[in-house]
Amino acid sequence: MAKKPKKQTQSGGTPATVALTAAGTAFTVHAYEHDPASASYGEEAAEALGVSPDRVFKTLVADVDGRLTVAVVPVAGSLDLKALASAVGGKRATMADPAAAERTTGYVRGGISPLGQRKRLPTVLDACARAHSTICVSAGRRGLEVELSPDDLATLTSATFAPIGRA
Repeated sequence: MAKKPKKQTQSGGTPATVALTAAGTAFTVHAYEHDPASASYGEEAAEALGVSPDRVFKTLVADVDGRLTVAVVPVAGSLDLKALASAVGGKRATMADPAAAERTTGYVRGGISPLGQRKRLPTVLDACARAHSTICVSAGRRGLEVELSPDDLATLTSATFAPIGRA
């Protein structure tokens, strides 16, 4: 007997897309075949979707003075930890332990979305996002991105905009 394919909703059915749908936010889901050998999840997404890497943003979890904090920066650059700490009124930031990031957000590394996290964390979105009408972020699993306006992302995550990325 053949296995039935898993039914997928239009939104992809992840906590991130469920949150977007529940909020009535306009968004587009983009799926691609994830290559486990890929060195960079974000750059892989940009290439697979044919989107400029400055419009695809990665979700990173950092520890700022003992408090987990989400940073959303372009995949083409890197996170400025000092700038992130400053943006949330902290003194020192380091990258969070991957297991703690996964446990707290409910997502696996490479698929962490700023949306629909298990525990809402303070979130900072790189200010350069405002230069685009839409950006792409992880939709909650490897091989799935969601495209939405930066302002909608900031509203849904209670994010602040700050210059936290480095080219």
